[in-house]
Amino acid sequence: MSQADNLSGSNGTVSDPSVFFLTGIPGLEALHLWISIPFCSVFSVALLGNCTLLYVIKTEPSLHKPMFYFLAMLAVIDLVLSTTTMPKILSIFWFNSREISFNGCLVQMFFLHSFSIMQSAVLLAMAFDRYVAICNPLRYAIILSNSVIAKIGLAALTRAILLVIPLPFLLRRLPYCRSHVISHCYCEHMAVLNLACANTRFNNIYGIVGALFIVVMDLMFISLSYVNILKAVLSLASKEEQLKALGTCVSHLCAILVVYTPVVLSSIIHRFGHQVAPHVLILMANFYLLFPPMMNPIVYGVKTKQIRDRVLLLFRGKSF
Repeated sequence: MSQADNLSGSNGTVSDPSVFFLTGIPGLEALHLWISIPFCSVFSVALLGNCTLLYVIKTEPSLHKPMFYFLAMLAVIDLVLSTTTMPKILSIFWFNSREISFNGCLVQMFFLHSFSIMQSAVLLAMAFDRYVAICNPLRYAIILSNSVIAKIGLAALTRAILLVIPLPFLLRRLPYCRSHVISHCYCEHMAVLNLACANTRFNNIYGIVGALFIVVMDLMFISLSYVNILKAVLSLASKEEQLKALGTCVSHLCAILVVYTPVVLSSIIHRFGHQVAPHVLILMANFYLLFPPMMNPIVYGVKTKQIRDRVLLLFRGKSF
């Protein structure tokens, strides 16, 4: 860490940001090895769960439907988010490997933010899927054809890239004359931006406006979908039909809570928890990054009968 300390002391002198150093969880360095146990466990569950989900959806013809195609997209996104960050985090915990190149940092940041935006877009697409299935069931297969699903996926990818691609270029043009030590487990936009020794107002505004635009817009359309779904459900004749229709939305509602609840909690703590210890903020940031990839396959595996039955047969060594 002597090199990192030297870089920390280079205050006021513009230096080449070819290397940054990640601290891991500041204040809890002595516990990194123990902290790695739940982190590694969550990572393993996320990898196993999402890979199993993708295999089951691919090999089971009855799951070749729009809802499960969107679920497969969500699983891929969860895998990318996990593998983009966790290997480096675990290398910090296990081997004290804190060094990361500037370019590597920007690449990690790009994948992290772009796929987080894609995750929100896929949740919105899944809300639309439930809306069509319940409010317009006779035209479900026509409205959500394979070509339409592919276009939705492409639109989600394009939106994410267009919104995030400016960030690495904006960061690259800034001078870095402060510490090169990032007080985080991974490269996140604001954590890197705080190391710059120039006017970062535009970067700050772009980051905040972009994040608010995505979260507010996607949640607004998701809410609108569920308002219409609720209207359609309440118009059904029997209570049994109402419960059956709502039952098809339970997994998606759980996925929304799994993704957005940690984000909201982390944002509240960052904005108003001025007395909160730094390690709590970092742990929260890791929680909202790692929790959804672990929970999404569990939620859909438990709540969706077709997936649950196929997984049980898979692990019993049987096949259809």
